[in-house]
Amino acid sequence: MAGHDWLVGADRRTAGAERIYAAATDLVMSDGLDALDIDALAARVHCSRATIYRHAGGKAEIRDAVLARAAAQIVGTVHEAVAGRSGAERVVTAIAAALQRIRADPLGQLMLGSVRGTQEMSRLAASPMLAGFARDLSGLSYDDREAAHWVVRVVLSLLCWPIEEAATEQHILERFVAPAFAGGGDGFRAGI
Repeated sequence: MAGHDWLVGADRRTAGAERIYAAATDLVMSDGLDALDIDALAARVHCSRATIYRHAGGKAEIRDAVLARAAAQIVGTVHEAVAGRSGAERVVTAIAAALQRIRADPLGQLMLGSVRGTQEMSRLAASPMLAGFARDLSGLSYDDREAAHWVVRVVLSLLCWPIEEAATEQHILERFVAPAFAGGGDGFRAGI
């Protein structure tokens, strides 16, 4: 049990990082992603700036960790929604579930609201991490990068320009997205 601290009940470094990430999430939720400040974070956690940097890294690493944790929760929800589905049905369900979860999650809304301008949106749309989520959740083949990036763009488009009626949005997904993946075949991983 190397690194296990009797007082904390876990690895002290891991416990410290978790505490910092939890406080960072609270700060981001109350003040916004761009307002994340190491001094405010250190004050909230009752430690020094050096301790923040030692356990969790700098502002960019902490922001990435906060966003990754929010993304993991969204991904978990979508995984549950697509369980047992395949082909076009899985893609449509993955997109609809992702949209619903991101819209319902305050941190998901904050993430979307922090994206400013076409350049940032383009960078997000081209993100290999988001394409990986899309590929995994939609059951797409690992070598079909175009399909994964297209799914990301569909999600981003509907987040930026939402359709008021949920039934209309679902109909649009079934009418325009599902046919692009109809027939399954080449574009999907075997067994999914």
